[in-house]
Amino acid sequence: MIRISIDAMGGDHGPSVIIPGIQKVVERRPDARFLLFGREDAVVPVLEKYPRVRAVSEFVHCEVAVRMDDKPSQALRQGRWKSSMWKAIEAVKKGEAEVCVSAGNTGALMAMSKFCLRTMADIERPAIAAIWPTIRGESIVLDVGATIGADAHQLIDFSILGAAMARALFDLDRPTIGLLNVGVEEIKGQEDVREAGRLLREADLRTMDYHGFVEGDDIGKGSVDVVVTEGFAGNIALKSAEGTAKQLAEYLRSAMSRTLFARIGYIFARSAFQRLREKMDVRKINGGVFLGLNGIVVKSHGGTDDEGFSAAVELGYDMARNSLIEKIRADLDLFHSQRSAGERTGTQTASGDI
Repeated sequence: MIRISIDAMGGDHGPSVIIPGIQKVVERRPDARFLLFGREDAVVPVLEKYPRVRAVSEFVHCEVAVRMDDKPSQALRQGRWKSSMWKAIEAVKKGEAEVCVSAGNTGALMAMSKFCLRTMADIERPAIAAIWPTIRGESIVLDVGATIGADAHQLIDFSILGAAMARALFDLDRPTIGLLNVGVEEIKGQEDVREAGRLLREADLRTMDYHGFVEGDDIGKGSVDVVVTEGFAGNIALKSAEGTAKQLAEYLRSAMSRTLFARIGYIFARSAFQRLREKMDVRKINGGVFLGLNGIVVKSHGGTDDEGFSAAVELGYDMARNSLIEKIRADLDLFHSQRSAGERTGTQTASGDI
């Protein structure tokens, strides 16, 4: 049984989208159980319309709902202890749930998650990891907005976090890791990126296969299983890809309705266009995972519909089912033990030379 805590007040539409989204998860994941946090007057009337959700859920009334335009500091100050967002995160800390899912204010969710769950030992900053559709299937990209700027050691942390997520989600023994750069040559890019690449090559971890530098077009190609970057570049890449997908969809829609022959051609090629539409449907990959915390938190897009929210919940379900936190801790322990052993060896060698 996987227990999932839900901020039922999050997002642009609140319970009217969240509860129907949970209904879809219940149909596909019968071993999922839910803790719903929100205002009684908003959640219960919707919940009554979905008896299957009500049967596998426990509802907890909360006085406060974090608004989408609240500043993180304001939400943390006013919403601690009594908001639906805080209570959903706190359920993970208390062991009442394995994962928390919210479509609410991203900044507030990150601030509360860091304050409540804390970062793992040796992790300086958490990252947001997103699933990315590629020509080969799917890849993971992080960070896509939690951290603006990152030094070499933070990029290594992101690599370890992303590799653990790929092992949990894609069932890979050694996922390939690429550092996003302006070129694949080792002399290109910022010093922090080059230093991170050097350290990853030297570490030679058995839990990942460091591929080297990758460029922007490698993300869509699926050249590696995990693309690592800092949050500024990652967020721009993510939003650009989403905008391009919508742009192409609009181009196709306009072209298919322009002439009679185009409409007839669309009828014959309908199944192909349907597969293309499904590939480009951003709802299917909705959900960013906060990595590096002592617990799993998934951020759903605030404006998504019930199908998109169900995808975010199922992403959290898969992370909990496949022991993401345990994999991350094991990988971090391995990296730091190897690093400590290397430093001791280097010190001994230097002493012997002297």
